[in-house]
Amino acid sequence: MSKRIFLTFVLTSFVFIFGMQNTAFASSYDATKDVESRILIANNEIDSSVTKKDIAEAQFSLGLMYDHGYRVKQDYKEARKYYELAAEENNTDALNALGLMYDNGKGVKQDYKKAKEYYKLAAKQNNVEAQHNLGVMYYRGNGIKQDHKKAIQYYELAAKQGLAEAQLNFGFMYYHGNGVKQDYKKAREYYELAAEQSNVDAQYNLALMYEHGEGVKQDYKKAREYYELAAKQGAAKAQFALGFAYSKGNGVKQDYKKAMLYYERAVKQGDAEAQLNLGFMYYRGNGVKQDYKKAVEYFELAADQGLAAAQYNLGNLYWQGKYFPKNKQKAIYYFELASKQGLAEAKNKLQEIE
Repeated sequence: MSKRIFLTFVLTSFVFIFGMQNTAFASSYDATKDVESRILIANNEIDSSVTKKDIAEAQFSLGLMYDHGYRVKQDYKEARKYYELAAEENNTDALNALGLMYDNGKGVKQDYKKAKEYYKLAAKQNNVEAQHNLGVMYYRGNGIKQDHKKAIQYYELAAKQGLAEAQLNFGFMYYHGNGVKQDYKKAREYYELAAEQSNVDAQYNLALMYEHGEGVKQDYKKAREYYELAAKQGAAKAQFALGFAYSKGNGVKQDYKKAMLYYERAVKQGDAEAQLNLGFMYYRGNGVKQDYKKAVEYFELAADQGLAAAQYNLGNLYWQGKYFPKNKQKAIYYFELASKQGLAEAKNKLQEIE
């Protein structure tokens, strides 16, 4: 319930969550222009009225297209070629894109030193994504000495330019006191700036702050409002939180059917906690016909993802043999899985069995 979301790399036209996958393609690429005209401009094969800046922008656009396979076959070598041509004309978006390629080892051998060099060249010219990406490098210590104070400096530069992901990360640093004195008020301030731009993770983090009264007066209604904003954007953790609120009546009228609805949405996205709680709904018959078989199915889904509570519950079900034939071997198996994760109840059960 209390996990905070923290975004990492931000790229020109692309946002990466935890440095893993791109989630958005923004305005730098104009899909209405055809590939051929871009190639002509990028290769300077058009009339002399086209400026060097126009050529560099076309080169960068082509780099993006080849990088991500938009309207052309994905080709990292071609992408790098066009990024480098644009970078020669000091196109900061291209410099940032090259930094990303070396940072992630995409189409090139991973080289954090080169990534940092490209990010710095772009960041010095106020490229907001490069400033943020440098912040991420310093926060994580990728190829450089970890330095939260430097991370803060770069996050702040990008946050002041209005980059939602930087505002989120800046808030995250204040929330945890990383490189700066812990300050919930400042954390909330920057989360709010990001949330106003529909940043789903900032919305979720604000919901948590209001739910637990961290730096604000506890307010379940406000928490629900932010959870709903995040849930509408498909955030599984927010959907789970709303399911939990409706199942317990926290800040809302208790409503098992609504709880089921939100748990099911989160389950479809593979959320382990939602799988566990949906299992409990079937186990207890809350808002649904009691169904022990279905309860076990959901417990198993959560247990397979390593959720200790689900593993312990399965162990109990198989040990008690109340609703299924007793199975000592399965019970011990699940108790051991939960025990390895430090769940005291599971350790105690294993001691009792011995």
